[in-house]
Amino acid sequence: MDINAKTFRNVNYLWDHDHSKKLEGDELALFLYRSNILGADLRITNYGGGNTSCKTLEKDPLTGNTVEVMWVKGSGGDIGTLTREGIAGLYTERLRNLKTVYRGIEHEDEMVALFNHCIYDLNSKAPSIDTPLHGLLPFKHIDHLHPDALIAIAAAKDGQKITKEIWGDTMGWVPWQRPGFDLGLQLEKCLEENPGIRGIVLGNHGLFTWGDSSYECYINSLEVIDAAANYIEEKAEKRGPSFGGSRVESLPEDVRQEKAAMLAPVLRGLCSSEKAMVGHFNDTEAVLEFINSNDLERLAAMGTSCPDHFLRTKIKPLVLSIDTNYPLEDTEAILKMIEPQFEKYRKEYADYYESCKHPNSPAMRDPNPVVIIYPGVGMFTFAKNKQTARVASEFYVNAINVMRGSETISEYTALPRQEAFNIEYWLLEEAKLKRMPPEKPLSRKIAIVTGGSGGIGKAIADKLVAEGANVLLTDLDEKNLIEAMKSFNKDEASVAECDVTDENAIIKAYKKASIDFGGVDIIVHSAGLAISKPLEDTSVKEWDLLQDVLVKGQFLMVQHGVNIMKKQGRGGSIINIASKNGLVAGPNNVGYGTAKAAQQHMTRLLASELGKYKIRVNTVNPDGVIIGSKIWEGEWAEGRAKAYGISVDELPSHYAKRNLLNEIILPEDIANAVFSLCAILDKSTGNTINVDGGMANAFVR
Repeated sequence: MDINAKTFRNVNYLWDHDHSKKLEGDELALFLYRSNILGADLRITNYGGGNTSCKTLEKDPLTGNTVEVMWVKGSGGDIGTLTREGIAGLYTERLRNLKTVYRGIEHEDEMVALFNHCIYDLNSKAPSIDTPLHGLLPFKHIDHLHPDALIAIAAAKDGQKITKEIWGDTMGWVPWQRPGFDLGLQLEKCLEENPGIRGIVLGNHGLFTWGDSSYECYINSLEVIDAAANYIEEKAEKRGPSFGGSRVESLPEDVRQEKAAMLAPVLRGLCSSEKAMVGHFNDTEAVLEFINSNDLERLAAMGTSCPDHFLRTKIKPLVLSIDTNYPLEDTEAILKMIEPQFEKYRKEYADYYESCKHPNSPAMRDPNPVVIIYPGVGMFTFAKNKQTARVASEFYVNAINVMRGSETISEYTALPRQEAFNIEYWLLEEAKLKRMPPEKPLSRKIAIVTGGSGGIGKAIADKLVAEGANVLLTDLDEKNLIEAMKSFNKDEASVAECDVTDENAIIKAYKKASIDFGGVDIIVHSAGLAISKPLEDTSVKEWDLLQDVLVKGQFLMVQHGVNIMKKQGRGGSIINIASKNGLVAGPNNVGYGTAKAAQQHMTRLLASELGKYKIRVNTVNPDGVIIGSKIWEGEWAEGRAKAYGISVDELPSHYAKRNLLNEIILPEDIANAVFSLCAILDKSTGNTINVDGGMANAFVR
C-alpha cells in the first residue's frame, strides 16, 4: 500500500523519508524523530501525555557483552519536544527480572525505586511509572498514546465490544487499572492470550501500539487511531446534534471577549484564595458546542476519564450560573453572585478528599477549580503559570472530544471517584510534584509595560519574564512590538499596540491582559519621549505632548489598572519610570523636567491613596541611559549635547564621568530596580530609587 498523507483522514502523516534516510543506522535518532512527529498532532496525544520507546543492542561497559537496552521517555517529558536528554536507558533484562521481586499490587509503589537498579545510561532522565509497560512487552518499538478518539472508545460504556467491532481480533483490551508494574504484567498477559495482535486498548486510559521499526510503529499507531476516529465520525453522521443540542446561544465573538475581559480578574481573585493563579481563556467552536449544550451539567459533573486529563484539570469544572445578559460592570454584585458558587465547589472538593483519602494520603491541595465554564461565553482555566493554564485548557478540550465521541457511539463513563483520587493523590505523583524546580520570584505575577519595545521598556520586560512574570508589552509601533516578541514565547508575553494618550487604547490593552493572562499585578509606565529646548523655543504642542505621554499616560494607566487590581483583591505594584530631571533644575529642559516632576509627585499621591488596597506605587529615576535607549536618538541627544557644550558622540562618557561611581547606566540597570520594587522591596511604597550612578544634586534627601 502506498502510505502517504492522503491515506489518513483524521491524523496527520508527517513522516519525511528523505529526513529519515539521513538517520538510518541511528535507532535512537529515529525513535526521537518518531516521538516528535507523533507529539506534533494533538489528535494523537496531548502535551506531556503518552510515552514512546525503542530497544537497541549495546555493549555492556562492565562485561563487554552485547545487551538489550530499552530507551523510553523519562518522567515529566513531552514526546513532541523530546530530546536525548529527556529519555531513560535501562537494561531490558534487569527490568524484566523485577518480576521475581514484585510483591503484588499493594506494594506497587516500591517498584519505582527499583527502576534505578536497571539503569544502563548514567545520564538517564528519571524513569516514569510507565517504564515497565514498555519493558515487559517484547517489541522493539512501542507507542503509548492518548488519542481523543481512542479514549472515547476506551471510556464508552461498552468499549471492549466496540474495540472488537472495529478491529476484530487484532486488538487486545485491558480494563482500567492504575499505571504501574502490575499494569505491565496485564499487558504481557493480554499479549500471551492474544498472539498476533497489533495493539492494546487500555480501558478509560489510552492505547499501546508497536512495530519492528520506528516507521512501522508510527504507521501502526496512525492506522489504529485513524480507524477509531473514522468509526466515530461515521456514527456521528447518523446521530443528532452532539451533547443533546444547544441549550444556550453563544454571544457574538466581540461580546464574548468583552465579558471575558471583565470577568477574568474577578475569577482570578477567587481562584487565588490560596495561591495566585494565571489565566487562559478559550471560546473556540469545540468549547462553545459543549458548554452551551443540554448535556453540559450531566457530563461536566461526571468528570474526566483519562488520568492525563484530570491531573491537569481537576476531576470536574465549575459551571457558572450567570445569565449571559447579566451586566458584569458591578464587581460587588458579581462577587455576591459567584462567590457562593466557588464556596460550594471548594466544599465539594473537600468532601471528595475526605471521603476518598487514605491514612497516608498527602494533605489536601488547593480546592479551587482549574476549569471554569461560562455558558454562552467561554471557558477559563487558571493555574500557576500561563503554560500550565493553557495546557489545562487543551486537556479539557481533549476531555470534551472524548465525551463527544463516547456519547456518539455509546454512553460516556468516567472513572469512579475513588480511582480518580488514587491517581490525583498518588504518593508517586506527590513525589513528582516535590521534584519540580522552585518557582521564580515573580512566578504567578502578570505585568504590563508601556513603551515595551523601546530600550528601557524592553529591558524591563526581559527582566520580568526572566524572573517568572507574564508580561503584556505595549507600544505605538506594531512592527517594533512584533520584533520585541521574538524574544519571548506565547506563554511568557503578548503585545498590544497602544498610544498611552488614548484612553480607549489603554482600555483595550488591559482587556488583552485580562484575556491573555487573567488580569494584572504589576504596572510599569515606561513609555516616554524627551524634548530638550529652552523656554522660548518650546512650543505649546511640544509641551502638551510631554504632558500627555508622561503624565496623562501615567494617570490613565494607573486609573484603569487599579480597577482590575481591585477586582482581583490581591494588591499590586505600580512603578513609574521618571527621571533625575524631575529633581534637578537644569537648562533647556522646562517641558521634560516639569512632566517628570509631575510623574514623581503623582506617584506619592497615589501611594497615599492606594495603600489601603495593598497597591504599592513607586518611582525609578534613571539618568544618562544613552546606550540602547530610543530617547537618545535624534533631537534630544543633540539638545543635551548642546546644553553641555559637547558632541553627541561624547555624551556616554560625559554622563559616566559626572556621576559619583563613574559608571555608564544601561537599560538593564533600570530593569533591576523595577524587579527589586516588584519582588524584594514588597513593603515599600511612595519611594524613589535613583539609578544614575550617584548624582548628589538628585539625592531625594
